[in-house]
Amino acid sequence: MTITLPEKNLPTIAIVGRTNVGKSTLFNRLIENRKALVSPIAGTTRTNNISTFFWRGQETLLIDTGGLDFIKGDLLEKEILRQIERALKESGVIIFLIDLKENILPQDKEWARMLKKIKTPIVLAGNKADNQKIREKSRDKEWLKLGFGEPQPISSVNGSGIGDLLDEAIKKLKTTENRHVEKIEPLARVAIIGRPNVGKSTLFNALIGEERVITSSIAHTTRESYDTLIIKDEKAFLFVDTAGIRRKANVKRGIESGGVGQAIESVAKSDLSLLVLDAGEPFTTQDKHLIQMISSKKKGLIVIVNKWDLVTDKDTDTQVILKRQLFELFPPLSFAPVLFVSALTHKNVDDIYEQIEKATRNSRQIIDEKILTEFMKNSVRQHLPTVGRGVRHPYLYSFKQVDINPPTFEITIKQKTSLHESYLKFMENNLRREFDFSGTPVVVYVKKIKI
Repeated sequence: MTITLPEKNLPTIAIVGRTNVGKSTLFNRLIENRKALVSPIAGTTRTNNISTFFWRGQETLLIDTGGLDFIKGDLLEKEILRQIERALKESGVIIFLIDLKENILPQDKEWARMLKKIKTPIVLAGNKADNQKIREKSRDKEWLKLGFGEPQPISSVNGSGIGDLLDEAIKKLKTTENRHVEKIEPLARVAIIGRPNVGKSTLFNALIGEERVITSSIAHTTRESYDTLIIKDEKAFLFVDTAGIRRKANVKRGIESGGVGQAIESVAKSDLSLLVLDAGEPFTTQDKHLIQMISSKKKGLIVIVNKWDLVTDKDTDTQVILKRQLFELFPPLSFAPVLFVSALTHKNVDDIYEQIEKATRNSRQIIDEKILTEFMKNSVRQHLPTVGRGVRHPYLYSFKQVDINPPTFEITIKQKTSLHESYLKFMENNLRREFDFSGTPVVVYVKKIKI
């Protein structure tokens, strides 16, 4: 499959530095969005955050890199360093961020030594210059030891000095023309969700065609939501990798809570979700909770049974049995297609695109009113509408589609009459048998009129 990332055409600036100098706060300030999680905990950002911003008419790609303190024994340091090295390679300018409230630390010196080895222009920025007294510290000769001149004093919190910093950075980008990425509306916005360690980030990387986010066996490696727009075979898709969601009682306050909040928000803003399950583990009540969350938000759903390469007995019968177990345990899954994949080996990953396109088409299809009227008559002949126990059969005056994404249908009945909830479900099931609504929820509701 041919995959391209439109953002690759833009000039790029990377923000680097040790932990807790305020890189993510600066990133959020520049893109004017709280996309990156910010906390006082060192190493909050692990995977590079990427977004665009405009300055002086120039659209620029901005990369917020993970904090690196060069501490031996840090289990994720090697992966974070790989992310940083990629950012350095892709960038036209690097903002080296330091903390003016502190003196030079050994980690700052390590960063300076590393940055001197590359040819990319460096802009030294002294962050946390929130008042005049701290701004004056930028003139201390101590900073000259880093080898990049006096730092440009800025405050990521109140915005002072940001304009001058951007002017300096854009001037060094060595671009002779203002380049922009054409605004592309994706065919679908897709959130990848699931419990911790089911392989969401590995699947995200497989779908976009590069190792964009860090993957590891350490629980909660992904702390933030990461989105990437890709073009595959001339069709645009926006994928969002989210933090693993556990039971609310087990979620720790702070970073994890913020990441889970981002994940839930990503589902709400998406067109559909890929619910990732681990083929090697039993389905849990937490999986049920995630299904219920997606169902409550009336979002499309595709179930991804990941790590299928690790299952020894994986014939067709095994898949049928697993699907039956899923639907029995979690009835809201009944409309969702189930795919068995290996994100690690990319086995069947390409099939996910086909299902996304199909689910998207289904969620946006419009059924002609005449067809729906005939459908209603046939349904009534099949099963008379009821108000519950007894023989009362309210008259259905009309049945029409009033919305898409999700497909929404309105049944009209006389005021002071009612229709049992089970009949609405009956109509939904009939719609699914008559038309293809796989991958998308269907809403059927009652409207009462005066006759």
